Amino acid sequence: MFYDIGDVRYEETDVPQIGRGELLIRIGKALTCGTDVKTYKRGHPLLLRKTPALFGHEYAGVVEETGEGVEQFEPGMRVVATNSAPCGSCFFCKRNSPNLCKQLKNTLVNGAFAEYIRVPEPVVKWNTHQIPDSLPFEQAALTEPLACVVHGIEEAGIEVGDTVAVIGAGPIGQMLIMLAKKRGASTVVASDLAELRRSMATKAGADIIIDPARTNPIEIVREETSGYGADVVIEAVGLPSTWEQAVKMTRDAGTTVLFGGAATGTTFEVDTGRFHYGQLTIKGVFHLKPKHVEQALSLLKAGDIDTDILISDEMPLSRITDALEMMGEGKSMKIAILP
Repeated sequence: MFYDIGDVRYEETDVPQIGRGELLIRIGKALTCGTDVKTYKRGHPLLLRKTPALFGHEYAGVVEETGEGVEQFEPGMRVVATNSAPCGSCFFCKRNSPNLCKQLKNTLVNGAFAEYIRVPEPVVKWNTHQIPDSLPFEQAALTEPLACVVHGIEEAGIEVGDTVAVIGAGPIGQMLIMLAKKRGASTVVASDLAELRRSMATKAGADIIIDPARTNPIEIVREETSGYGADVVIEAVGLPSTWEQAVKMTRDAGTTVLFGGAATGTTFEVDTGRFHYGQLTIKGVFHLKPKHVEQALSLLKAGDIDTDILISDEMPLSRITDALEMMGEGKSMKIAILP
C-alpha cells in the first residue's frame, strides 16, 4: 500500500470484490517499473489520487473469478492485462488515438503488488489476453511496458541504416534498443549513468555505449555521424535536461521522440532557429494502444525479446521497498515480485 512519498507498507487487506464484466486475477508474478520508482519518490497525479492506495501495475496471473457477463475468460486461465483501457467511441478513440482517451484515468489498474487484483470491465474488454503455458508469468508481465515501447518505435519512424540514439538504458531503454535494431538501425548509441545498465545495453544490441558522467553524449553522437547528429533520438529518462540534450543530438530533418515523462509543470527549451530551419520533428509519445498490446505479446511469445536482460532479480512481496530502492539506484533492472 502506498501511503506517501517514500512510505510504502506491506499489510493485510481484503481480497478485492468484482462486479459485472470484471475479473479477479490471482497474481503469478508482478514487476517493478520505472513509473513505480518515480511514484515512490515523488507521487503520481493520476495513478495515486487518493492514499493509502494499492500499488503496482505490471503483472500476469491466473483468473480466479469472473464477473457476470464475462464470456471470453474462465477460472484457471493464464492471462496478462494492462493497467488501463480506452472507451472506443470518444473524440480521440475515433481519431486513432485511444492512448489519449479520457477514460484511461477512470480505468487505471493498481494493486499488482498483492496476491489478487481486480480488473475493471473496459480492461477486460480491450487489454486482457490469454497467455500460453510456455510463457512464464514474469515474461508475460512485460507486455504492458513493451507495448509502450512498440508505440514509441512506431512513432520514431526508424528506417534501415539509421543511426539511433537512446538516452536512458533502464528496462524501457533496453527494449527500445532491441526494437530499434529489429527495425533496421545500423548503429544504436546508448547513454546511461549506471554501469549495470550500460553493460546490459551492450547485450541488448547497442553499438556505442556512453557514460554521460565522463563524456558529452552530444559530442560523441556528432563525432560518430560526421557532425550531423543521429537520425532518431529517443529520450527514455524523463528530465527536461535530457529532453534538451535529445534535441541537440538529433540531425537536421531528424526525429526526436520524448518518451520519458517529465514531472508535471516543468519546461524545456528549444532553439527556435534550429527547430525551424533544421526542420526538426519533436514528438511526445504517451502510453499505448490496444494494437500495441497484441504486438508486444506476440513478440514475447515468439521469444524475440531477451527478457533476461530486462529482469535481473526476484524478491518476495514483503521486500517491495527494497526492490524499489534497488531499481531507483540503478543497481537492478526490473525485479520480479512473488506474492
